[in-house]
Amino acid sequence: MEWTKEMRYQRLENVSEETMEELRERVENCQWRQTFHIQPPTGLLNDPNGFSFYNGEYHLFYQWFPLGPVHGLKYWYHTKSKDLAYWENVGIAIKPDHFYDSHGAYSGSGIVKDNELYLMYTGNTRNDNWERTPYQVIAIMNKDGEISKQANPVIFGVPDGYTDHFRDPKLFKKGEHYYAVIGAQREDKTGCVVLFESANLQNWSFLGEVKTDIQPFGYMWECPDYFELDDKGILVFSPQGISPQGNSYQNIYQSGYLIGDKLNIPQLKFSHGDFAEIDRGFDFYAPQTMLAPDGRRILVGWMGLPELDYPTDENGWAHCLTLPRELTLKDNKLIQQPVKELAKRRKRKESIRTTIKNETITPFKGTAFELICEINALHAKSLGVELRAKENEKTVVEYKVKEKTIELDRSKSGKSVGEEYGTVRRCTLEQCIKLHVFVDISSVEIFINDGEEVFTSRIFPQADSEEIRIFVNDGEASIVAEKWDLS
Repeated sequence: MEWTKEMRYQRLENVSEETMEELRERVENCQWRQTFHIQPPTGLLNDPNGFSFYNGEYHLFYQWFPLGPVHGLKYWYHTKSKDLAYWENVGIAIKPDHFYDSHGAYSGSGIVKDNELYLMYTGNTRNDNWERTPYQVIAIMNKDGEISKQANPVIFGVPDGYTDHFRDPKLFKKGEHYYAVIGAQREDKTGCVVLFESANLQNWSFLGEVKTDIQPFGYMWECPDYFELDDKGILVFSPQGISPQGNSYQNIYQSGYLIGDKLNIPQLKFSHGDFAEIDRGFDFYAPQTMLAPDGRRILVGWMGLPELDYPTDENGWAHCLTLPRELTLKDNKLIQQPVKELAKRRKRKESIRTTIKNETITPFKGTAFELICEINALHAKSLGVELRAKENEKTVVEYKVKEKTIELDRSKSGKSVGEEYGTVRRCTLEQCIKLHVFVDISSVEIFINDGEEVFTSRIFPQADSEEIRIFVNDGEASIVAEKWDLS
C-alpha cells in the first residue's frame, strides 16, 4: 500500500468507526502481537515520551500514528502502571489540534510541579510549501488524568544558527531552576544539543549550545536526555548520520551516551569520555529515562528504527517499547538491568543444572518467557543459546571464547527485517558468565553479565518455533539455567 501525504496526515477523528474496527481486527489477528510489551492498539508506535512518576503511578506516553504502520500525523498515546510490570492503556493524551502542532505532537518529556504533571513537547507544523516550523509546547495533566494544552507555545521557532530540525525537549531540574535539553541541527547540517532555562516552566531563556568534545558527529541529534548518576553527568542522545566502524554503529541510526563531569551550566561545558552505544541489538532507538521515587534511574526505549519495513506492517501496526531497565554506573559504563518488578510476571518455573560437552540440549520450550543461564565454568571454543527454535528457525546468542566476542544472529529468525544492514550484531566481551533473556512473541532482550551489554531486537518466527536450546562447541561448560513462563 502506497501512503500518500494526504493519507499520512488524515485525522483520526475523520475516520469512520467501521474503518477503525477493520484495522483493529487486522491487528488483533497478527501472529506477532506481543504479550508483555507495550505495543500500539493500531498503527505505528515510536519514541517513548513523558516517562514520569506522578500521583502514585508511572506514566509513559509514546508517539502514535493510529491509522497504519507509517510515520504520519502523530498523537501522544498514554499508558500507566503502578509497578512497572503491568501496564494499562489509558488512550489518547495529546491530539495535534492547535496551530502549533497542526502536523504532529512530536516527542517530549514530563516533570512534576505543584502537584501537576507538566508535559513539554515539540509541536510540528508545515506551511503550504511544506516548510516546517517547530514550537515547544506545554500541556498539563492534573490528578484526575485530565490534560489541558496551553493556548500558546512556550518557545517559538528556532534560535539563529539552527535549522528546523529542532525538537524533543527533555526536562530536568537543578536547584530552583528547570532546564530543557533539545536536539538540534546547525545550519551547517551537523548535530548538537542546546539548553534552555526557566524558573517556572512557562518563561524560557535560550542559554546556548552544550559544548561537547565529539564534533562533528552526525547530522542530527534526536531525543537528548541529561541526568546525573553517582556524581557524574550523563548525556544520552540518538545521533543520525554515523558511519559504521568495526562492530559499532551498524544500524541505520544509533543511540548512545557520554559520561563525564556534571554539566557546567554557566559555561555550557560538558567534559566527557567516548561515545558508547546503549544497546548492541538491531532494534533500539530514542530512549528516555526517569527518576523513580526510590531513586532508581529507569530507561525505556523504542524497540524499532525509522525508515525500515517490518513484517507486522501487513497487519496494520508496527513497533513496541522495551522493558523498563534500571541504570547504574560501573567502571564509567552504563549498566542496564531489567527492573526487579518484572519478576511479578513470572509463572511456571523450570530449571536444570548440568555439564554440557560438545553438544546441544533442548531443556525448555516457550514463546514468551524469561531465561537466566549462568555459566559456571568455561573450557570451550564457543557456547550460547538458541531461542524460538525449530528445524529451520532459530535466533542465536553465541559467545566466542578466543575472539572474546558475543554476537546475536537473526539470519534464521523467521521473516526478515532490515537485512540491508546485516543479520549479525556483535561486540567485544572479556568473558560471558550470565545470560538473562526476555523473549516475547516477536522480540528478544538479552542482558549479558548483569547488564554489561544488552542486545534488543525484533524477531518474526513461526508460532511453533518454541525450542530453547543451550549449546557448547569444542569443549564443555557447567550450566545452571532457570526459565519462567511470563504472563
